[in-house]
Amino acid sequence: MSERFDILFEGLPEEKALELLRTNPEELSNPVEKYTAATRLAACRSDRSLEGLIEAIELDPENLFNRITRRKVLEALGRRRDPRALPALFTALGFDDEASVINAVDSIAQIGAPLSNHQSEQLLSALNGSDNQKRSVIQTHARLGIASGEQAIAALERDDNPLVAGAARAYAAKVHGQFDRLAPLIPQLTDSIAGRRRAAVIDLGDAGDVSVLPHLVTCPVSMPLRAKSAFQLVDPQKSGTVPIAHSDLIIQLLQDDPSMLSLQHDWICSEEIAEIEKNLQHRDEGKQYGGALSVIKMPKGQQLDTIDHIHSRFWSDYGVNYLLTAVVGLQGLQERSDLVRTALAETLPQYAKSRVAAAWSCLRLGLKDQVEPLMQIQQTTSWLPLKWSCEQVLKGL
Repeated sequence: MSERFDILFEGLPEEKALELLRTNPEELSNPVEKYTAATRLAACRSDRSLEGLIEAIELDPENLFNRITRRKVLEALGRRRDPRALPALFTALGFDDEASVINAVDSIAQIGAPLSNHQSEQLLSALNGSDNQKRSVIQTHARLGIASGEQAIAALERDDNPLVAGAARAYAAKVHGQFDRLAPLIPQLTDSIAGRRRAAVIDLGDAGDVSVLPHLVTCPVSMPLRAKSAFQLVDPQKSGTVPIAHSDLIIQLLQDDPSMLSLQHDWICSEEIAEIEKNLQHRDEGKQYGGALSVIKMPKGQQLDTIDHIHSRFWSDYGVNYLLTAVVGLQGLQERSDLVRTALAETLPQYAKSRVAAAWSCLRLGLKDQVEPLMQIQQTTSWLPLKWSCEQVLKGL
């Protein structure tokens, strides 16, 4: 689980979390607390909590709650980024639970420590799994720069599953400098299947070729996913700065105007409110952006009525919240500036992208009364797209 959701578990003390982690789930009135405890310990820093997480890898997976907890534990160890967890994570590569193996592989990548030859061989052997597992193993090779997997991974560039082939191509580019292998990923950014578009965005971020940035910016997937890959490309050292040569494209990405995205025609719905509501709540972001574009194309009076209606019904839906906030700014709707102020003040983690939209809307609407909140967010947030957005908006205001 992302660090931005840690606030949801702050009320659980470390000692209590350790106690829950060691308790038989059959003895708990609410067994869900056991894997919640694992997630909580991901944000702790003591040796005792690290040891507790490593211990929990040995939980008996026959019990469903233990099995889920073990997955959360493996994920938490990646968040801890402590190399002392590596031996236990490599043990987990032999589990027969695919989700646990994938979490272990991902955590090895997150820790980022150099691997021994034996560990590299163990990791490569994990390619013998499902397509999801193959993709995760290849991504870890790319992120750790492990050159020894070249031959085995190169063969997967021709895999029938584009999610496996794409990861293999990103590895060839990142680790072996073969950037020409990325060409098939560009058309995949506009694929009709959302999962393939998302995978291509991730793969291009891993590949490290900043020349693909213009294609990445216009891909119709969620802004946070594009932003993660884009910042990987323009700021690989995570310094928090964006080179001037790329700042315009990053601003375009973060302002997220649906009319600038590569949308398929059938994703753009009619101006009927019921159709727009359906699109805004669709699982495919292409459809969501198509719904927002339909609102943008309306005459102003109809826009305001539509926004008011959707706001009254779906403002708590964080996807709808984000798109409405963006539309208000993009269209310069001073009459609905209170929605922007409300979105900027929202601190729940699932609304973080709404705060990005609200920040840029503050600039477009000239909301100088929001300078202090913007400064506070800029100083306290650790999410780079939000921090950088606030910096740029404050300069503009």
